[in-house]
Amino acid sequence: MEIGHPGRALLALAVLNGIAIAQDRWKELGPAPITNGPYTGRVAAIAASKSNTNLYYVGGADGGVWKTIDAGRSWTPIGDHLPVTAVGALAVDPKNDNVLYVGMGEANFANHSRYGEGVAKTTDGGATWMIHAFVTFGGRCFHRIVIDPKNTRVLYAAITHAGGFPRKVAARNHPGANGPLGIFKSIDGGENWAHLTVGLPSTVSATDVAIDPKTPATIYAAIGDIFGHSQNGVYKSTNGGASFTKLGGGLPTSNVGRITLAVAPSSPSRVFASVVRRSSSTGGSASTRGVYRTDNGGSSWTSVSPGSYQASYGWYLCTSIVHPTNANTILCGGFSCRRSTNSGSSWSTVTPPHVDLHAFDFDASGRLLCGNDGGIHRSTNLGSSWSSINSNLGLVQFYAGISPHPTNPDVVYGGTQDNGTNRRSSGTSWTRVLGGDGGYTSIDSTGSRVFVESQGTGNLYRSVNGGSFRRSNSGISGRNCFLPPHEIHPSNSLLMIYGTERVFRSTNGGTSWGAISGDLAGGIGAIAGLAFAPSNADTIYVGTNTGRVQVTENGGQSWRSSLTGLFVWPRTQRQFAVHPTDPKRAYLAVGAFRTDQLRYTTDAGRTWSPLDGDELPDLPAHCVAIDVTQGIPPIVYLGTDRGVYRTEDHGLTWEEYGTASLPNAPVIDLRVDHKNKRLLAATQGRGLWEVKLLVRGGRLTQPIVK
Repeated sequence: MEIGHPGRALLALAVLNGIAIAQDRWKELGPAPITNGPYTGRVAAIAASKSNTNLYYVGGADGGVWKTIDAGRSWTPIGDHLPVTAVGALAVDPKNDNVLYVGMGEANFANHSRYGEGVAKTTDGGATWMIHAFVTFGGRCFHRIVIDPKNTRVLYAAITHAGGFPRKVAARNHPGANGPLGIFKSIDGGENWAHLTVGLPSTVSATDVAIDPKTPATIYAAIGDIFGHSQNGVYKSTNGGASFTKLGGGLPTSNVGRITLAVAPSSPSRVFASVVRRSSSTGGSASTRGVYRTDNGGSSWTSVSPGSYQASYGWYLCTSIVHPTNANTILCGGFSCRRSTNSGSSWSTVTPPHVDLHAFDFDASGRLLCGNDGGIHRSTNLGSSWSSINSNLGLVQFYAGISPHPTNPDVVYGGTQDNGTNRRSSGTSWTRVLGGDGGYTSIDSTGSRVFVESQGTGNLYRSVNGGSFRRSNSGISGRNCFLPPHEIHPSNSLLMIYGTERVFRSTNGGTSWGAISGDLAGGIGAIAGLAFAPSNADTIYVGTNTGRVQVTENGGQSWRSSLTGLFVWPRTQRQFAVHPTDPKRAYLAVGAFRTDQLRYTTDAGRTWSPLDGDELPDLPAHCVAIDVTQGIPPIVYLGTDRGVYRTEDHGLTWEEYGTASLPNAPVIDLRVDHKNKRLLAATQGRGLWEVKLLVRGGRLTQPIVK
């Protein structure tokens, strides 16, 4: 299958009153990047040309593929319309810079490390794409693709399961999530792949693969299930992957989780293995186990540990690289960055401006590139100093809970993955107002009271002057959904709700809080979504990350179980939309494959009916918004893992809303802004977008993408 470059796609057409008109295009609102830093979202992979000092490719965790031809002064997205925008691996052909392989699916094991849909390949620098091996790799993730430098049609790939706690929850019940793992090989430029299983496990994640550039039949494989496995370790093949042998000779044999490899290009018998301790079931304990060096191709290994540089979540961040011409210089990245210039005898800390490191590469002039949770940084002195090259790189991963200002359309608040809560002022310019991982935001109807948060229970902050924020958590306690949801009632700005495992209510604008429910999550987990009924503040809908939906119609005096057993993402979502005039009518988005992704109730959750219809693809849905201003039934908008869908006839028919101009990124939040006649879509990987609301009857004729 070949996918045309989005710039070549025809504009979609809408038909309004029998007249064909050009569809309004989605407009990017940024951040691109956040001015503090400047930072953007997570860069999971880098592939720099080894002959052109100005050419780099980067892969966003959920932001697709980007290209620079001026060494990072400006960037162009070239992969917005690939099947998914989750990127785990990039590999540029060493003999042809226009040939790039993209391993779809981010192999960093977080709850938002989404599944892939095969290998994307371009032979013209990103103008057109071919998709290979969807069946072979769909539902899983790529950690690495390496190319045989002597025969560039030969490739090797390290394949992992999708991320999450519990395991594979980021695959969202994808039908391919349980497919084979480990090391794969292609001999025809990525079109077909063979699973290498002689001497290797076939059901355990491979967290790295490396090639000897001088003797490319020698392959090293890292098997590194993050929760620990008896077959975890470093394996070697000397016959191009036909068979592998597990290496010992000083490598650890217990408490081994994720492993990353780095071969010294100038002296490939020297290999470094960075080993992480196995993770707990909740993501803790995964500190640095050690760094080990071999100088004889793996026959024996010596510990050269730089100490712990991965905090307790090395399952999420573990990368390393050896200098291309100096085999004594090694860099290891995790939470921070360690550098040794004497083969590991001593180490110094050379962390970029943003922590949480995921990818290294050297460009053609020997400059060091680092991808991290704040984007990409470059060093000309091996990390002693760094510069940001994030200009116009729009990779920000929003969480649910964006808030448009009620009187100023330029202003929007939103929380982002590891880049705080940010405030838009104009264009794509955003400024951080609170650090950490930014979560839900709320603005009252006057715009004077703003709430933001960082991860954890009770980390809720309030501003009453549009500037300084102070804690607003008195009385809140309990378990959290990492970024707890909260909401202001639309007709009473002093009335709020907040979710831990219980629902808390404030009647004084967040000054103090009291619980109005017991544990709604069943003893584990927490509330992931909640919503007031706009016309009746006593009716509240609650969803938990344990798969439960519960409803109260009397302000929390009693709660009724509505649904159980839903497949849910562990983090917060805006999963409910309640009709503005009828508290019993509500919509529920479900974020999983192979289920009813949109459900509807007319009796306050006593019964639910599917609204998927025949035209809505089988895609996880994260958020739902409704427009009741254009008659009956409401127009319903659904944010999915691949853009926005709309129905005018209550689910009988569906259309993609803005295929030509909205990237295929997961849409994590939707807000209908009636006052400004627009729809806002927050993506987890490509920032915030807006489009004019199309009136009822404006059916979209989508472009044929070739």
